[in-house]
Amino acid sequence: MHVVDLIRKKRDGLELTADEIEFLVLGAADESLPLEQLSAWLMAVWLRGLSLEELKAMTQAMRFSGDVFSTSTLGKRVVDKHSTGGVGDKTSFLVAPIAAAAGLAVPMISGRALGHTGGTLDKIESIPSYQTQLSLAEFRSIIDRTGVSIIGQTRNLVPADRVLYALRDRTATVESPDLICASIMSKKLAAGLNALVLDVKTGSGAFIQREEAGLHLACLMVQTGEAAGTRTVALLSGMEEPLGRAAGNWIEVAEAIELLHGKRNPLTEDLRELSLTLAGWMIYLGNKAKSAEGGRILAEQLVKSGAAFDVFRAMVKAHGGDLECIDNPSTFHRPGASRKFVASRAGVISGMDCAQVGWAVQRLGAGRERESDSVDPHAGLFFHAKCGSPMHAGQAICTMFAASEDKLDEPERLLRAAIRIDEAEHKAQPLVRRIITIENAAQFLKHG
Repeated sequence: MHVVDLIRKKRDGLELTADEIEFLVLGAADESLPLEQLSAWLMAVWLRGLSLEELKAMTQAMRFSGDVFSTSTLGKRVVDKHSTGGVGDKTSFLVAPIAAAAGLAVPMISGRALGHTGGTLDKIESIPSYQTQLSLAEFRSIIDRTGVSIIGQTRNLVPADRVLYALRDRTATVESPDLICASIMSKKLAAGLNALVLDVKTGSGAFIQREEAGLHLACLMVQTGEAAGTRTVALLSGMEEPLGRAAGNWIEVAEAIELLHGKRNPLTEDLRELSLTLAGWMIYLGNKAKSAEGGRILAEQLVKSGAAFDVFRAMVKAHGGDLECIDNPSTFHRPGASRKFVASRAGVISGMDCAQVGWAVQRLGAGRERESDSVDPHAGLFFHAKCGSPMHAGQAICTMFAASEDKLDEPERLLRAAIRIDEAEHKAQPLVRRIITIENAAQFLKHG
């Protein structure tokens, strides 16, 4: 096969065969195909899309492009959660230990910052000495001991996605629902899951901003997972503002620890409610509750009892992480510079361009422009007010953290353009918009 012919074929809107897609995917996995040709093919897919058969073929080819994690002898139902990405989204640090405390196994393979959104790996690596690059044998050992492990992709687990994921970030092809679906589902299916709960974000801070497009992606992933024998549910949730109060790396981990201790704040209720809802579905699909609502009730009990925090702490210890910062999170945050971002006028915070808020976080040093860039574990934003909050001139909306003063000016300009203050009343929307199951996914796709 000739790569240029396959690029041209997809560019012209024709359907590739399973063999042709497997050729491209395996060429990415073993790095035998030039990156510029893979980039051109990704752009052709972004422009033309994939048929359901092409998507199935791409997902399966990526899934089996390397090692597959075996969970058959764990002795537990194996569940996971995946978010399509947002600003301040740290639900993984809550739902994973909650589900493990409920008696489930949670093998969580996560990614790094992508575009304007943060990455779970960058956040968990802000814990000193926490190791994310483990072998599958080490991964399995930690799950045996604690019930949960959060790692990055090993070089041999879905290696095709490791290459294509990095290229998408550099070629403006991140937002393709087909590429997102194949990327997410290939990794999850390779982890040997019995059940998967998906959090599909929509709104200004999401990769898929329109709710209709988010619904389409959710339905694709539910059908892909169920076709592979994995019980799959997707929640469509809003990302019109950062989730919780913190957006960055360590400050998000610290916020999750507070919630695992049962602490509550009006500005973190969105994070708490979404996390309990997601955990409830994980517990239900893992057969530890008779309904998703029953799972949510159990999830809340596991937080109140301290069992979920105990699991999180045990996981950090098993990964070699420094427990001092987990036990005393308020003493660990040491940014080089900070500045209050204040309201320029009186009024109400009526809305945000959440993507621009995400870019402000990235410019502060919490994200990366190139794959090789390092991230600052202490950079980010901590909000003192959110949408709907009344403000007076000069009142702090959030605090910016960076390594040095010179890194604060551009993020401040981005925030000034992104956050709207006026006299209009903020109309809050439900955080969870829809729940997509195999029973309604096909119907949504048919009428979409």
